Amino acid sequence: MKGLKASTCLGVLGLALTLAGAAAAAPTQVAQTSAMPKVAAPAKGAPAVGAPAVDPNVSPCDDFFLHACGPWLQQNPIPDDESRWGNFQMLEQRNKDILHDILDKAVASPKPETQKIADFYAACMDEKAVEAKGIAPLKPTLDRIAALNDKTALAPLVAGLHRMGVNALFGFGRMQSFQDATDTIAVADQGGLGLPDRDFYFKDDEKSKDQRAKYVAHIARMFALAGDTVDAAKAKADTVMALETKLAGISMTRTERRDPLKRNNPSSFADFAKLAPGLDWAAYVKDVGAPAFERMNVNNPAFFTGLETVLAGASLDDLKVYLSWHALRSAAPWLSDAFVQENFAFYGKTLSGAKELRPRWKRCVEATDRALGEDLGKYYVEAAFGPEHKQRMLTMVGDILSAFNDQIGKLDWMSKETQAKARAKLTAISNKIGYPDAWKDYSTLTVTRDDLLGNATRAAEFDHLDDLSRIGKKVDRKEWGMTPPTVNAYYSPALNSINFPAGILQPPFFDFQADDAFNYGGIGAVIGHEITHGFDDQGRKFDGQGNLKDWWTEADGKGFEQRAQCLVDQYGGYVADGDVKLNGKLTLGENTADNGGIRIALAALRKHLGAKKMSEKIGGLTAEQRFFYGYANIWCSALRPEAARLRALTDPHSLGRYRVNGVVSNMPEFAKAFNCKPGQAMVRQQQCKVW
Repeated sequence: MKGLKASTCLGVLGLALTLAGAAAAAPTQVAQTSAMPKVAAPAKGAPAVGAPAVDPNVSPCDDFFLHACGPWLQQNPIPDDESRWGNFQMLEQRNKDILHDILDKAVASPKPETQKIADFYAACMDEKAVEAKGIAPLKPTLDRIAALNDKTALAPLVAGLHRMGVNALFGFGRMQSFQDATDTIAVADQGGLGLPDRDFYFKDDEKSKDQRAKYVAHIARMFALAGDTVDAAKAKADTVMALETKLAGISMTRTERRDPLKRNNPSSFADFAKLAPGLDWAAYVKDVGAPAFERMNVNNPAFFTGLETVLAGASLDDLKVYLSWHALRSAAPWLSDAFVQENFAFYGKTLSGAKELRPRWKRCVEATDRALGEDLGKYYVEAAFGPEHKQRMLTMVGDILSAFNDQIGKLDWMSKETQAKARAKLTAISNKIGYPDAWKDYSTLTVTRDDLLGNATRAAEFDHLDDLSRIGKKVDRKEWGMTPPTVNAYYSPALNSINFPAGILQPPFFDFQADDAFNYGGIGAVIGHEITHGFDDQGRKFDGQGNLKDWWTEADGKGFEQRAQCLVDQYGGYVADGDVKLNGKLTLGENTADNGGIRIALAALRKHLGAKKMSEKIGGLTAEQRFFYGYANIWCSALRPEAARLRALTDPHSLGRYRVNGVVSNMPEFAKAFNCKPGQAMVRQQQCKVW
């Protein structure tokens, strides 16, 4: 459990399929009577430089996503090794190509400064050596689990697994204090599941039942690959499923966990230990590598009370089977091909719908980025991100912050008292753009060219110990939660900061050669999105310093909730796949940020260009039209049915189609720009607006 930093990000979340998986899931009539403008189509396989080609057979007022993205979808089918494909993923691919070139050169021409990234990547790419070792690299860990002869020794054993990055029984890490955002404290949390979410264990539709059956069969095959007989492997799989189902039963739902008030449970270490006295917590804390501490937070106290019952009711042999499974599941991407393929078969194919395993070099590039992200990232920055990019970003951030400040004063439902506090929080927002001011030091991390699993394990332990070493210290506000090549962005409510890695500051999100309208619709909307997260249904519960504090009047809070409910209802009606709809409550924060962010970005563009330039046309399009095309372009994407279903059940982000249509259908500005009339699909009868 790395860092446990509360943050809200732009992009779709994915399963951590690592070496074994596929990327799991994120076009007209411009005016009703005008001839169709021609906008250059993006080159196949590359991010678009300008607005995408439009579909003349789909009116922007009927379905703006298909209108703006239809030709893109036709030209860019989902590759067999992906479960979703969009401009997000195409930019990720471009960034991987850059990293691939960096790593190939580092391996071919060894230098002291690139030795670690070269050795990690080389060990990952040495498939012959990995194949020859089979399961042997994991054997010492499995032997330690098998040697457990008393439940009293369970805590230090679990601590050792946690140091290796194995998600077993529960989570433990560090976080910013909810009460004092300057302090770093320990935190304990629910965990220990192999399926993506606790609800996967209980939903009773046929698809969910089928997935559970396939999960059990997958576990059995993995145990058989590890050396068990078929019958023994099946029995172990049933044991794992039974125990994980009990853990799921005492876990909070994903929607409940969005609320920081429900996760705010400060405790002394002594009181926490009483929740599950069957575990030797003092031994756990010592062996997991945490410094001594008194204050902590317990994200879900009921989970640990329930964990005591689960552990008491499980036999020692059942616990060893469960721990062996999670050690095996965690290590599978770093083992021989049979384990990699089986891991992919379930997590990549069954859950996400990918047809083929990604090429090894892609998986190894991603693995190196995860393990040595800031070491590799500085070479990416040299290749792809210059100071002129950063300066133009700073200008846009300033424009959009100014526009948000203006917008606060126009909210007729918010009192002057709360407006003043909202402005104070807005003023306190800090931003990080591109890459860290100081790069992380990996000198104590051992990496060799002949030990793939060892490298991955030591990298996980390096991050783990780095996190825990911060407990009891003041918060480092310059710390990054993403590596520089990452195609994403995030807002941290605890830091009250917006963060934009260099990886997303590339076309089509941020095209240095494109006009302002297109960029404000792309990266400008992203900036607005992240700023709005500070004022969404959860971000608004934190003050400008990052403390969990209610700064709203009661009437203003109710006014916000009434407007937010409109978004819950709107997005909760959108279909993801079959009978699975989006979860309006789970996606409320992201939908609030999408809707607010694009409005603020458009206001900033108008202020930046002025009325005269806003009316000037480029390629037959007004600035506002190009703005909306720029926005739609970043969400052009398609998902396999399995991925759409998975994301609807687990992802706080809406699907790309609804991030476009759901937003523009709430905007009178869009209707005016494209001459849309009441009654058309992109003009909702009840338009939702919070910010």
